[in-house]
Amino acid sequence: MVSKNQIFYIVSNIQKSLAFEWISVGLKNHYNLTFVLFNSSSSSLEYFLKENGINVIRITYQNKKNLPLAFLRLCWIFITERPAIVHAHLFDATLIGLAAAWITRIKKRIYTRHNSTFHHLYFPSAVKYDRWSNSLATQIISISQATDKTLLNLEHVSNEKLVRIPHGFDMNALTKVGTNRAYKMKEKWGIQEGQFVIGVIARLIEWKGIQFIIPAFIKFVNENPAACLVLANASGPYSDEITRLIKPIRNNVILIPFEEDIVALYSIFDIYVHVPIDPLCEAFGQTYVEALAIGIPSIFTLSGIAAEFIINERNALVVGFKDAESIYLSMERLKCDPNLRARLIENGRKDVSVRFSISSMLQSLKILYG
Repeated sequence: MVSKNQIFYIVSNIQKSLAFEWISVGLKNHYNLTFVLFNSSSSSLEYFLKENGINVIRITYQNKKNLPLAFLRLCWIFITERPAIVHAHLFDATLIGLAAAWITRIKKRIYTRHNSTFHHLYFPSAVKYDRWSNSLATQIISISQATDKTLLNLEHVSNEKLVRIPHGFDMNALTKVGTNRAYKMKEKWGIQEGQFVIGVIARLIEWKGIQFIIPAFIKFVNENPAACLVLANASGPYSDEITRLIKPIRNNVILIPFEEDIVALYSIFDIYVHVPIDPLCEAFGQTYVEALAIGIPSIFTLSGIAAEFIINERNALVVGFKDAESIYLSMERLKCDPNLRARLIENGRKDVSVRFSISSMLQSLKILYG
């Protein structure tokens, strides 16, 4: 018998996620909520969910070799539990979760589209799996103009299937960073008190545009020898190229493979830079919203969600795609103009709080779930 208020969230390969923490707490009193985590071992997210009284099932999953067993186990879970709704997130969870839900006749099968043109540009052979997921889903959550265009124009999904729900953020959680947390973060990563810090939080992938930030910073550090460039989430397929590019300024660069207290990390930046290389490669870009909510003067390209609300000189400085010189000039402007920094901080916080509150997202999800 189907449990009318039972929702299964299927999530793959996530260690820590503020977004899922906020969503789970916001929904747990309204639905019988279960998270199925495809992970190789326990995670911070798993600990958080259990501590907050949310049911968790972990399915051991390292790579595609585990897919058949994960699929069979998930089918058995759906047969025994009979949830009313399955909501999948991220590629592996979506592929397995929707297939298992379809074969066990779960009527409401939802997935949130977290990638836009990535497969089309870099892994064309994977597009068929996105199309397969599109066909299995009864509804697809599109998070930005980039995912709208990818789903509608490139993958020809029916407009009736799409539901537009951008990510939501707990603004209070993003603004409450005490001086002690910030001090400990600097101490942890060897950043001197008073040192000017330019921050980047992005995996080392070609389309993130870090290869244009580095030459900009090389020019910047010639004028500001004590400045520091922090590259966080510093792993990925573009690592060798990034290592080569930072060689001349290696003493001014800090590589952070992973930092769990991401809010405190943002808070130690004097400037933040996020410059994906075209309008659609970033599906959403939570980092745009996080940086502005925390109050970091930022330099952006208009990719993902930024194309919908970032206005040059109102809430950030906008640079062209693949334009290292403009990035450098914007770094210099932000360092030298306190009035500009103050205006961007004030308007940035105001704009993201109006558009991206967690309460608005939760309300939209409740309407979708029924």
